[in-house]
Parts: sequence; C-alpha cells; structure tokens
Amino acid sequence: MSQYRERFVALLHEKNFVTDQLATLEAKTGVQREYLALGFLGVVMLYLLFGYGASLLCNLIGFTYPAYYSIKAIESSNKEDDTQWLTYWVVYGLFGIVEAFSDIFLSWFPFYFLSKCVFLIWCMAPVSWNGSAVLYNRVIRPFFLKHQSAMDNVVNDLSSKAKNITDNVTKEAVNRALNHDKDQ
Repeated sequence: MSQYRERFVALLHEKNFVTDQLATLEAKTGVQREYLALGFLGVVMLYLLFGYGASLLCNLIGFTYPAYYSIKAIESSNKEDDTQWLTYWVVYGLFGIVEAFSDIFLSWFPFYFLSKCVFLIWCMAPVSWNGSAVLYNRVIRPFFLKHQSAMDNVVNDLSSKAKNITDNVTKEAVNRALNHDKDQ
C-alpha cells in the first residue's frame, strides 16, 4: 500500500498546471497537497453519487483527459500512443452505443455514475492492463475479426446507397433550380 501512496505523492509533485495550483493552494492554506487532492477526489465521488448532473461530470471526465492526450498523440511521432488512444475511443464509442440503450434503466441504480466514471478511468489509465486494451483484445477484436467481411459488405452497401441518394438529391435540386429560373 505504501508503494501506491508513494506513486500518488510523486504524481502530485510533478511539474504541471494542476500541481502548480495545488502548490499555491498548499502554500495559502497550510494543508498538504495530498490531503487537498484526496479531498477534491472525495467531493467528486460524492457528487457522482448524489449530485445533480452527475452524468455530465462523468462524461467530462471520460472525454477531457483522453481528448487532450489524443491531440498530444496525434502531434507526436510515436505510434504506440496513437494506438492506445484509438483503442480507447473505439471502446468509448461502443460503450456510448450500449449506454444509449441501457442508460434509461441503469441511471436509476445507486452508484451508477460513480461506477461508470471508475470504468472510464480504468479504460484511460496509463498502464498496459487498462480497460481499453483488455476489452479490445478480449472482446472487440475477436468479434471484429470473425465478422469483418460481413461488416465490410454492410458498410460498402450503405456507402453506395448514401452516394446514390446524394446524387439523386443533387440532381433533383439542380433540376428544380433550373426549372425555377425558367418559370420566372
């Protein structure tokens, strides 16, 4: 347990915007930054349990940090971080689709938003066994590889239908515009 505490303290003493704010707050209040961070995390957890708009807070947590690091990954030359964040977004998107159908029921369960937030944090955790990697490698990838050709056929079919519809709509719009000019 002391290993985790040491890592937590080391994380709070790294140089970045959040730790700079914690240092300022620590200097003004005299309260150690470890206690300030734990207090903040406690308030967030209580809000996720009982607060109005817990869904918004949970979705912000699940989006903001990964979006920031995804942009950093795009700008870096390292391919591994690109793969890590693409994997997260695939899992996040699939989770969002599943949640769209089940959220109306699940949101009534106690601790739902706290559990969802813990799940999303596990998915974005900067460790090799994070939720995104585990779910992708054990569930999503095998399913995709098994059904890839059928999915490709559906996507190609839908793409061609969408192209036909847009072509027809464009032709109809041009015809109506030309006929409108002739009628006047």
